[in-house]
Amino acid sequence: MTDRIAAIEADITTLDLDAIVNAANEGLRGGGGVDGAIHRAAGPRLLAACIEIGGCPTGEARITPGFDLPADHVIHTVGPVWHGGDRGEPELLANCYRNSLALAVENDVRSIAFPAISCGIYGYPVARAVEIAVREVRAFLGRDDRIEQAIFACFGEEMLAAYEAVLK
Repeated sequence: MTDRIAAIEADITTLDLDAIVNAANEGLRGGGGVDGAIHRAAGPRLLAACIEIGGCPTGEARITPGFDLPADHVIHTVGPVWHGGDRGEPELLANCYRNSLALAVENDVRSIAFPAISCGIYGYPVARAVEIAVREVRAFLGRDDRIEQAIFACFGEEMLAAYEAVLK
């Protein structure tokens, strides 16, 4: 399975894959961080598609076309805001990965990239988030061979090092 999962330092909006995952907000309206970058790179049709969807609860996932992105699809998932870990944050974050991968398979996605969901403005501790991300993606790939490539697109060397440490 190690050939099917990797961490790279990359701008997720430049990856030519079947799908990229957006760390979205519940309104799917774009915002800061990776969400804003994906909306800017995809163009205004992405916002229109997201408005049509109407939103996404924390832990769930929705899919749109990639529009002006190299990726064919954007899977939007809403990570939890960190409140210390006693408000269900670990399970909600795990659900982001599970639901994104399930939606990917439903839409014949073979290659997918994830950002570090909830690690920006939502304040999830990086080490804890990375452990959940890697655990959930490994578990899914172990059960289902339809996803051929899963990438953790890391913004910066520190984030890359966090993923590489857990992937070893």
